[in-house]
Amino acid sequence: MASSPMTSSTQSPRPNLVFRQLRGQRSPGEFAAAVRRAAREIGERVSCDARYVGRVEAGEIRCPNYAYERVFLHMFPGRTLADLGFAPRALVRGRGARAEPEPHRAPQPQQPPQSQQYAVQTHEESDVRRRAFMTGSTATVAAALGPIGLTLGDPAEAAARHGRRVGEAEVHAVEEAVRRIRLLDDRHGAGGLYRRAAAPLRAAYALLDAGTTTRQTTSDRLHAGAGELAISVGWLAHDSGRIDDARSHYAEALATARVYGDAALEAHAFCNTAFLARDAGRPREAVRAAQAATRAARHLGSHRLSSLVALREAGGWAGLGDRAGCEQALSRAHGLFDRGAGDDDPEWMSFYGPAELAGLEAQCWSALGEWGRAAGHARLASSVASSQTPQFTRNIALYTAELADDLARSGRPDESAEAGLRVLALLGEVQSSRIQSMLATTARLLLPHRSATGVSEFLEQHAGLRGAG
Repeated sequence: MASSPMTSSTQSPRPNLVFRQLRGQRSPGEFAAAVRRAAREIGERVSCDARYVGRVEAGEIRCPNYAYERVFLHMFPGRTLADLGFAPRALVRGRGARAEPEPHRAPQPQQPPQSQQYAVQTHEESDVRRRAFMTGSTATVAAALGPIGLTLGDPAEAAARHGRRVGEAEVHAVEEAVRRIRLLDDRHGAGGLYRRAAAPLRAAYALLDAGTTTRQTTSDRLHAGAGELAISVGWLAHDSGRIDDARSHYAEALATARVYGDAALEAHAFCNTAFLARDAGRPREAVRAAQAATRAARHLGSHRLSSLVALREAGGWAGLGDRAGCEQALSRAHGLFDRGAGDDDPEWMSFYGPAELAGLEAQCWSALGEWGRAAGHARLASSVASSQTPQFTRNIALYTAELADDLARSGRPDESAEAGLRVLALLGEVQSSRIQSMLATTARLLLPHRSATGVSEFLEQHAGLRGAG
């Protein structure tokens, strides 16, 4: 995983001598391997390498992101970040030096209760990022996206760079934009971001079209980064209800994968295309795209990726009303998931854990009309996500909205209203057309049940939300 710059605009990096002492006689590569092992012990996913260790020791990373923080505190029990030589997070936030963006991660089973751990994270979240999504300000969105705008500049300028070789800085900026978009989407959903995120995507493809890179590895990273950026922007369009735009971005990523022979990118593009097709009411296309993703992922060595793709196929079969096909795909998904996470799992899908598995299965049973069974899985998804990964605010809202809908359809209006109120409480942070559409459907289903406990309150708050929008 590439790391973001940590140096302050006003201070030179100070070497982290404490961290260097903790490494002891191990080489940076050996210590990085120990960090990755420790991460797996607590269900984390970090791509630590010797370069990252070197940047920490050089003082370039003044405060680690939350994923690395949990790993380091697990490796050195009883110590604080300060004891490990890091600066307080409050001193690095919102200034020239800023903490490395937190990567997507899988839920962390068998951990101590994390609500307290993440309470600080939620409270400390950068104001500029929150304003970017709640106000849709171009300036604040640009600030939230970080260095890609500064590095690549206007797309036309990037396109005009024929003859100038693209190097590490430009490639890193593309990769960084992907991570920042994913992080912000986890927090707030796609609303307010999609149109602004299209600019770095155009810039990335302008660099790719220039075709002048310093070496093959740089070229490989650039095309992979541009393709992943196209998928990320496509997902923002998908979650914003812009189906045609999403289809176009996914097709662009797929074309990039095919041109450069990138099976991992191809699997990702087909996986998202299957999800989009299901949501767009094209279940047969969803099945075919998921099966294409399965073929692309066959030699990538990631059981979790194959499990997620099987769930996409299950969603397609459910949309076709094919219960047997859905159950077979669900069985494959569970079997592959139970094999556990691995080093070959793509970075982009580290969100895929028990909560997402339960949430996607809930959607399958809902499509088959088994509302009670769907509600059970949606409740599990919401509960697991809330307790283990409360930083994934958007997903918690999505699972809970699914729960509200399933409960309303299964004749439990009071429980549905309770779940709906929980979703409404999250919409101050989350902007997602999908979630808002689900809530609107739930409200229509609950209209005949105004006298049930909590229903009138939910309907009034939902109506107020629509009026404010």
